[in-house]
Amino acid sequence: MADTIPTPPPAAAKNEDSPKGLVLAVTAYLMWGFLPLYMKALAAVPVLEVLAHRVVWSVPVAGAILVWLGRTADLKAALRSPRMVGMAALTAGLISVNWGIYVWSIQSGHALEAALGYYINPLFSIFLGAVLLGERMSRAQGVAIGLAALAVAVLTWEAGQVPVVALGLTVSWGFYAYLKKRLPLGPNQGFMLEVLILAPFALGFLGFAGAQGGLVFGTDAWPTGLLLLAGVVTAVPLMIYANGAKLLRLSTIGILQYIAPTMIFLTAVFVFGEPFGTARAVAFPMIWAALVIYTGSMLRRR
Repeated sequence: MADTIPTPPPAAAKNEDSPKGLVLAVTAYLMWGFLPLYMKALAAVPVLEVLAHRVVWSVPVAGAILVWLGRTADLKAALRSPRMVGMAALTAGLISVNWGIYVWSIQSGHALEAALGYYINPLFSIFLGAVLLGERMSRAQGVAIGLAALAVAVLTWEAGQVPVVALGLTVSWGFYAYLKKRLPLGPNQGFMLEVLILAPFALGFLGFAGAQGGLVFGTDAWPTGLLLLAGVVTAVPLMIYANGAKLLRLSTIGILQYIAPTMIFLTAVFVFGEPFGTARAVAFPMIWAALVIYTGSMLRRR
């Protein structure tokens, strides 16, 4: 099993930031930040079709990257391990749910809720660590989580319902990250294993929908061209991030992770024109304050 675990690079072993890691991580977060523009351009394509194409076209892209990195032996070893495949099936299910919620939120005018979900995510990860792993929260972390919960309560009260999109993204990504850390496989190989597991379902859906004449793919040049890019859009930033994160300190990653939701927030308000009402004007600053408290606490510990 040990030969399936990649050796950490020197910068990671020394717990230092490297310029290469910083460039890779920032590049990945910027790509994720612009992703709503791509998803909005696919608004006429059903969510399940977009999701299926993200999976199908990720296989050749991720496979080519693995071949280039020379890590195919790790993937072959993982495929021979029922335990590894079972764990990857769980993470694959969670990431597909996360992708589905995200695509729907952007297409249907709920990009602000998507931004909220990814803002809350690091705080939810702390909560998971306390509940599932028995990790002790600092006082500042407790205050940050409390502020986030209060912000969700404000939004719930104003809308008369729980912000399902935000919480769905937070919970699915939080558990995905939690289980992913326990998958004894490198991030690139793990992603490839996940899309291989999802590929038969994606191909089955596309085949069935195509037989019923319900596919947008192939009917118009613009959405067809965009769907052909789904693998690049999905796999490349994720794999760039996975390699960059190994070359950065945890505290640096913790700060950089706010780039994408901030870009989603700005895009939702100034490009998509989503309404930013009173409740959001109260809730979002509470979330930002919680993140400042959380980040400050993390930096002090470092």
